[in-house]
Amino acid sequence: MLLENYNRAPLTVVAGEGCELIDDTGRRYLDLVGGIAVCALGHAHPAIADAVAAQARTLVHVSNLYGHEPAGTLANELSYRSGFERVFFCNSGTEANEAAIKLARKFAYRTGNKQRNVILSCTGGFHGRTMGALAATANTAYHDGFAPLPAGFRTTPFNDVAALQDAIDENVAAFIVEPVQGESGVFCASPEFLKAARELCSQRGALLIFDEVQCGMGRVGPLFAFQAYGVTPDVVTLAKALANGLPIGAMLVREQFAAGLKPGDHGSTFGGSPVPCAAALAHLRVRDETHLEHHVAAISGELFRGLNDLAMRYPHIYGEPRGMGLLVGLPVLPPHDAADIVNDLREHASILVNKAGNNTIRLVPPLILTASQVERMLDAFSMAAESRAATAPLAAGYPSAH
Repeated sequence: MLLENYNRAPLTVVAGEGCELIDDTGRRYLDLVGGIAVCALGHAHPAIADAVAAQARTLVHVSNLYGHEPAGTLANELSYRSGFERVFFCNSGTEANEAAIKLARKFAYRTGNKQRNVILSCTGGFHGRTMGALAATANTAYHDGFAPLPAGFRTTPFNDVAALQDAIDENVAAFIVEPVQGESGVFCASPEFLKAARELCSQRGALLIFDEVQCGMGRVGPLFAFQAYGVTPDVVTLAKALANGLPIGAMLVREQFAAGLKPGDHGSTFGGSPVPCAAALAHLRVRDETHLEHHVAAISGELFRGLNDLAMRYPHIYGEPRGMGLLVGLPVLPPHDAADIVNDLREHASILVNKAGNNTIRLVPPLILTASQVERMLDAFSMAAESRAATAPLAAGYPSAH
C-alpha cells in the first residue's frame, strides 16, 4: 500500500487525452491542474509518446561518466533559447534548486568569500521539500516536525524593494525568487522588485536565482518567465513541464558562475537520462511548430476576461484573479471555501482544479487549452457561485463532458 502522505481525491486515473483525464469508470474530466503545471502539451501527446518510445528502443540510461546525444542536444537547445551558457540536469525542481544553492555557496567559497554563505528567499515562496530547498521555503507549515533545518537561510518580504535593499548584505551568496509564486496562491513579482533584485545582486556580489520550476517553460507566455520581465538572472531553475510529464530538472547558469561547481562537487545518477531528454526535445519542437507562445497569450486573455467578469458578477464569492499567462489564481472569499468548490467542480462538472495558498483556486492547465474549454470552465464556476448565492445544494445541469 502507498504511504498516506498525499490527500488524494476519490479518483483513479487510467488514461489521458489532450486536456482531459479518464478515470476507471470511463468518466472524462477537463483537467485544469495538468499534473500541477507539468503537462504543457496535455496528456498522451503523440510527439512525446513517439520520442519516448524511439529513445527507449535505443538507449534508456547511461551513467554521467559518459556523454550521450539527447542530453547534449537538449543542453544546447536550452542554452540557445535562454542565452545561458551552462546547463546541469537533475530529476526535479527541488533538485534543481538544491543544485543552485550549492553552486552559489561553492562559487563564493572558491572566489575567497567564505563568509558569503546565506541564501536569501522570499516570504510566500516555495522551492521544494528536500532539507535545503525546504529551508529556503518560508512557510512554517512545511517545516513543522523537520527541525533542525540547515542553517544559513533568511527571508525577505516579497515585492518589498526597501526590505530587499537591507537584506542583501556581504553575507548573502544568492537571492532566490519565483517570478510568479504558485504554491502560495499565485502572486506575481512586480517588475520593480525583480529589477531592483538584479541591480542589488550585481552591486553587492550575490547571485540572482530565478526559480522557474512552475512559472517557466511557457507557462506565463514566453518560454522563460525572466523573458516576460526583461530581467536576466544569473541562474534559472526548471523542471515540471520541461519533459511534459517525465522526471527532469535543469539548472541554467551564466558562464562566469559555472566554475562554482567542479568535478566531484555535485551529481545525479539519473539526471539528464536519455528518455526524459528526448521527451523534452520533442516538447520544444512542438512548441515551435504550433507557435504555442501566441496561443497562450490569446487563451490567457480570454480566461482573464471571463474570470474578471465572474468576480464582478459574484463579488461575495470570487475575488479578482491573479497571475500571468496560464498560471492563474482565483481567490475565494470567506465564508466560502475554495476546497469545497474544487470538490463540487470535480463531482458535478467533471472539471479538475486545485486549491493553493490561502483559499485560492489555482488554474495551471495544459497550454493547449481551447476557447470552448475555457467557456465550459467559466460556466461551471458561475453555476458553483449561483448555488452558493442561493444557499441551496448544487443543482443539476452543471456543464459536463457527457
